[in-house]
Amino acid sequence: MKLTKLMNNASLRPAMTFLFVYGTLKRGQPNHYRMFDAANGKAELLASALTAQQFPLVIAGEHNIPFLLDLPGRGRRVHGEIYRVDERMLRFLDDFECVPAMYQRRPVALEVKEWLGGGEAPAAAAEAFVYSTSTYEPGWPSLPSHESYDAYGDHGLEYRVREARD
Repeated sequence: MKLTKLMNNASLRPAMTFLFVYGTLKRGQPNHYRMFDAANGKAELLASALTAQQFPLVIAGEHNIPFLLDLPGRGRRVHGEIYRVDERMLRFLDDFECVPAMYQRRPVALEVKEWLGGGEAPAAAAEAFVYSTSTYEPGWPSLPSHESYDAYGDHGLEYRVREARD
């Protein structure tokens, strides 16, 4: 069952979008605060999940940014979190993630590991949007692939905040 089908549930707002985050926007990561800055819009954490398919999750670029490469079937199943976001937050995140230049927002099939939202877990399988990239350096698919990103992990690649964009 797709999370998007749950939109018929009266407790969910039709203007909300489901988003899977796997990098610096997750809990405990450097950009997580952006998900709950009211100036950016609204976000609600729903579940922890992992991708149904394997994808390369690499740390790359001068800022050591986590990238989910749009190469389904390669890499590992990636762990992250599902959020429900409003249109304002979605627009903010599209801008923050430099859509479409750096990332592209695409649907991804997910396996829900733990339902964190209130009430009964809606389904073990879900679909949400994810920021992945099909524009990357030629050597990136050969980089180590991670199943979970942690900016403070033992990979030794310290995340460097990008300068503000106009």
